[in-house]
Amino acid sequence: MKKRLSAILVCVMLASMAGAARVYDAASYGIVPSTEKDMGPLMEQLLGKVKAEAAGRAVTIRLAPGTYHFYPEGAVHKEYYISNHDQHADRAVGIAIEGFSGLTLDGCGADLIFHGRMLPVSVVGTTKCTLRNLSIDFATPHIAQAEVVANDPEQGITFRVAPWVNARVTAEGAFEHCGEGWAMRPGWGIAFEPDTRHIVYNTSDIGTPVHQVEQIDEDTFHSPVWRDRRLRPGTIVAMRTYERPSPGIFVSHAKDTRLENIKVHYAEGMGLLAQMSEDITLDGFSVCLRGDDDPRYFTTQADATHFSGCKGKIRSVNGLYEGMMDDAINVHGTYLKVTERIDDHTLRARYMHGQAWGFDWGYTGDKVQFVRSRTMELVGGAEPFVTEVAEISEVSENSGNSNREHWQHGVSHGAREFIIRFSDPLPEAVVAAEGFGIENLTWTPEVYFAHNTIRNNRARGTLFSTPRRTVVEDNLFDHTSGTAILLCGDCNGWYETGACRDVVIRRNRFVNALTNMFQFTNAVISIYPEIPDLEGQKAYFHGGKKNAIRIVDNEFHTFDHPLLYAKSVDGLLWRGNSIKHNSDYPPLHWNKSSVLLERVTNVNIQNALWDRGNELKQVKLMLFPNQK
Repeated sequence: MKKRLSAILVCVMLASMAGAARVYDAASYGIVPSTEKDMGPLMEQLLGKVKAEAAGRAVTIRLAPGTYHFYPEGAVHKEYYISNHDQHADRAVGIAIEGFSGLTLDGCGADLIFHGRMLPVSVVGTTKCTLRNLSIDFATPHIAQAEVVANDPEQGITFRVAPWVNARVTAEGAFEHCGEGWAMRPGWGIAFEPDTRHIVYNTSDIGTPVHQVEQIDEDTFHSPVWRDRRLRPGTIVAMRTYERPSPGIFVSHAKDTRLENIKVHYAEGMGLLAQMSEDITLDGFSVCLRGDDDPRYFTTQADATHFSGCKGKIRSVNGLYEGMMDDAINVHGTYLKVTERIDDHTLRARYMHGQAWGFDWGYTGDKVQFVRSRTMELVGGAEPFVTEVAEISEVSENSGNSNREHWQHGVSHGAREFIIRFSDPLPEAVVAAEGFGIENLTWTPEVYFAHNTIRNNRARGTLFSTPRRTVVEDNLFDHTSGTAILLCGDCNGWYETGACRDVVIRRNRFVNALTNMFQFTNAVISIYPEIPDLEGQKAYFHGGKKNAIRIVDNEFHTFDHPLLYAKSVDGLLWRGNSIKHNSDYPPLHWNKSSVLLERVTNVNIQNALWDRGNELKQVKLMLFPNQK
């Protein structure tokens, strides 16, 4: 009751501060809480009314505190291609905010519950829009949570599903979790300690072979082929697939977007996916459980927040990120692979990853650079300007239509391949046979990530791949399972750009990272670009100046050895970091060096203090024959 009163008071205060901004009380238009009625159609009507009447003026739509339900049957359908998600164009959207300027949606503590498979909220083609004071959840999550009841090395595992899991055994004898309009057969899972909610030590992604089960009672099942000695009785397992249909919130082609005091408790994709947008602020945005007594152990199916091809400044502060099946934040662009050199000013290039296509990549006037995939080295001195971008859509390719539609600044509809023309002659080396990627430098953001807590999640804590200034400070990384901070870059698999030139990592606290092994997890802080031919590399990928990457005044609490791993860096400072060793877990990692450097130059390591009173001595520097 106190929380609800506080939310009402906040809404009243904000309304008074809004001044001349018109306020629409949703309840006056039939959008009321505490009913099972579908609020989607009413919300769509209200948004249409507000857009017609606002005429560009600032307006606020205000909900009353309480619970609201949204169903796919009454949802508006949108053609969205969403980065790093499964690409199916038609999506049922609960609240579609499109083309607004100066709109605020204030939930005043509203709890939005979605059903079936939906994209809860989209913010597309907007300017100066704000979402605040609301939470997003699903009536039936698409992850099946279960508790290990018994584990016999010879007879298999008996497990009990959580009360909200709708489980059944198919005619073929397989375990299946189903909901409104969907069914899921898990093949993988993440194991959690029941008391601490930490991911179980040295388990990583576990197989969940439940294709052959017998049902013991209403909620208990036995799998004779599921054998894993690490899963003690009482262990909680989030059984899942790798599907990621839609995020909780989708932001695209938006400018000056604010998300304040928002909680995403579950989404089948990421909590937030933003693409091709400028200036995004997250303040009190969280992907989190419903509190310490929440019976769930998981939140989102993938990253908590993810920013693809954005620019301006991304500011993420005061958030809580826990229980997600991937990273708290990932910031990157997308390399296009050169597939044909048409002439000295024209290339054909293509999106390569199966979850990264369909949306626009760049516009006339954007600056780009070229990277050789095998060595991740830049080619060409000057940065050419894009003079024209034309798309060849996936539909046109499949139908045999060779017509090339010129690019329109807006949301793409299925583009996978582009014709790009440049103002300057292309470097002679850039040919398809050699393997090159194109990086759009214009659509790269500054990042400020501070005062956040990341805990009890799968894979890694944070990922940053942008050449602009990135500051990561005053955060708590608590049992992130894998690497806490990763600076990456990959033009071979994920095709996520690019090199980091100016990074500050300071005053963060790292507690027991690396309890599990995942991709790119070579140390608590891992600077790990994917470089197939590191020995053949002559330049460096990250950095490029003195102290380009500064890791200072952080506090490490660790049971294992590796603190910093860096590959292909020019300009690295490690100073004033304190390390406190514990015996919470047995050492696990293959990397036995506190600092492991592969092809790194201009390194300054100083003032690392161990709790044992010794200086940092375990430093291993791996050089290569062509290294300067």
